[in-house]
Amino acid sequence: MDHINIFAPASVANVSCGFDVLGFCLDTIGDIMKVSKTKTKGISVGTLKGQKIPIDPLKNVACVAANALLNDFPTNGGFQIEIEKKIKPGSGIGSSAASAAGAVFAINELLGKPYSRSQLVKFAMVGESLASGDAHADNLAPVLLGGFTLVRSNKTLDIIKLPSPNDLIATIIHPKIELKTIHSRAILKSEIPLTKAVEQWGNLGAFVSALYTNDYELLSRSMKDKVIEPARAILIPKFKEIKESAIEAGALGSGISGSGPSVYALSKGEKTAKKVGQFMKTFYDEIGLDYEVHYSSINNEGIKII
Repeated sequence: MDHINIFAPASVANVSCGFDVLGFCLDTIGDIMKVSKTKTKGISVGTLKGQKIPIDPLKNVACVAANALLNDFPTNGGFQIEIEKKIKPGSGIGSSAASAAGAVFAINELLGKPYSRSQLVKFAMVGESLASGDAHADNLAPVLLGGFTLVRSNKTLDIIKLPSPNDLIATIIHPKIELKTIHSRAILKSEIPLTKAVEQWGNLGAFVSALYTNDYELLSRSMKDKVIEPARAILIPKFKEIKESAIEAGALGSGISGSGPSVYALSKGEKTAKKVGQFMKTFYDEIGLDYEVHYSSINNEGIKII
């Protein structure tokens, strides 16, 4: 096999109570990537379509992640990466994670799978850190492993794949403004009050338990963020109104997707998820802000060969 085509999905990270540790993989939004073997050593960039992303391999997250893998597993030849970029950078649904994870997954396949999907996360993190200014795996883990994932540690990469209820549907509304992760992280406080920390821990534990037990009421009660959301909410137009409308329409919960500006909601069943989307978009219609609405089940496979 001298080339491979893959679907690199979008993802939602910082899921409510799980800042930097909890994420899930989407099924209907993602990039198409082609990676081919070359005789020339190193990583090169081929055709780039869709969104504007860097051509320079030193500034392209896919290339940086790929080089990290090749530094650990040297080869005689090299690889060319082509991307049809459908996930807008700065949208909050894992654009950089899709590129980084997609590159290392594809190269690993062409090399005969010397690494497991879990082992690939550490290489993808090198590319992700270029985009966000910090190495974190809460987008990368669900993209590579599928479903919901919990990152116990970004240092030792202790990653747990969690179960996903079959009828859980995500609604994503993306206002067409760009919000870079590196900027939205800069406004966060480095320390939080103990009372808020305790509440956050309780919600995270309950959320994980709810996934294992299919307890939708517990899932709904635990989808609260007392730490990150209050600081970032001001960066997203009409966030408070959109979140409240999602709950009113029947969503289990709603919050900021990644670093924003996208807002996600989780619902039981497609009918409710579609109703939630209709409620959410009215606020951007009122102010004339362009947006996209996506609906997706939880993608339990992650990256797929196509």
